[in-house]
Amino acid sequence: MSTTRSLSVPLSLSAPRLRWPHGGFLLAILFVLAGAALFGRWPLVALLWQQATADAAQRERAVWLPDYRVDIEARPLAGIAANLSGLTYDPDRRSLFAITNAPPEIIELSLSGDVLRRIPLSGVRDPEAIEYVGPGEFVLTDERRQALVYVRIDAGTRAVDAGRAPRLALGIGRNGNKGFEGLAFDAASGRLFVAKERDPQHIYEVRGFPFSATAAVDIAEDAARDAALPGTDLAGLHFDAASGHLLALSEESRLLVEFATDGRPLSSLSLAAGRSGLQKAVPQAEGVTLDDQGRVYVVSEPNLFYRFTRPPPASPAG
Repeated sequence: MSTTRSLSVPLSLSAPRLRWPHGGFLLAILFVLAGAALFGRWPLVALLWQQATADAAQRERAVWLPDYRVDIEARPLAGIAANLSGLTYDPDRRSLFAITNAPPEIIELSLSGDVLRRIPLSGVRDPEAIEYVGPGEFVLTDERRQALVYVRIDAGTRAVDAGRAPRLALGIGRNGNKGFEGLAFDAASGRLFVAKERDPQHIYEVRGFPFSATAAVDIAEDAARDAALPGTDLAGLHFDAASGHLLALSEESRLLVEFATDGRPLSSLSLAAGRSGLQKAVPQAEGVTLDDQGRVYVVSEPNLFYRFTRPPPASPAG
C-alpha cells in the first residue's frame, strides 16, 4: 500500500483574508506566529504565511478562497429537518446532490437550494458523503462500515438500493462514528479522495474503484499533506479539476482550505461569524463542492444551504 494521508482543518482562530499593508506586514506575521506557538497550531501558521505571501500569478492559478463572499446564507432546505451531510455537483444535470442518514435519503437540489426531489436510500447503514464520478454515476460512503458504494442515479430514479451495489470495504483504522466523512474525484487520474474524519485524520487516495480494467485497487496516503492540516477534523472534500487543487472542509474549525498540488496549504475561506460576508457562523459544515462557474457550495447540519461567489473583476477606469 503506497503512502498518502488525510487532511484536517479546524480552529476558531480561522485563517483571515490577509492583505496587509507593507508597513504592518512583519508585525502581523510575528503576532500570528506568537499566537500559533501559544496554541501549538504551526500548520495554521504555514497556511497564513502562504496566503499572505502568494503573488498574483499564484492567486490566478488557484481557486483562491479569500476572494469569496456568501450570497446565499443559511437557507433551510424545505422538508429536510436534520442530518444533512455530503454534497456534490452534477455537471450533466447542472444540479447538486446531498445526502442524509436519518432517514437515509439522497436529495437533489437546484443551484440556489431548492429541493428538486428526495430519493429514499436503503442498504447503507450510515451514509455520510456522496460524489459524482460520471454521468448518472455516484459513490457514497458508509461511515461506520468504512465502505465505498457505487450507485447509479438518473432522471427516473425514485429509490436507490445500495445493498446490491458494488462496494469497496476498506476497514482502515475503524473508529465507530469517526470514519469516512468526505469524497472527491479526480476524473483525469481516476483518483478517489476519501477523508477519514479524525482519530486520526487521513485523506486516502483510492485508484481502481469504482472504475478499473482489472480487479486491482491501490490505496495511497500522503504523509506530508496530512502533516500540513491546520485543524482537528475533516468534514468534506472537493477536487478542483481546473487548478488540480484539493479543498478540505473542517466543521470544528469553520474553515475551508485549498491545498496545492504539492500538498501545501495555499488559501482559506473562514466560515466564522463576520467573515466571508457571513452574518452568523456556519454551525456544522458537513459538505462542500464547486460548480463549473467556480461557485462554492456548503451544506450544514441541521438543514442549511450556503453559496459563495467571487465578485466580478472591477471594470478598468476610463
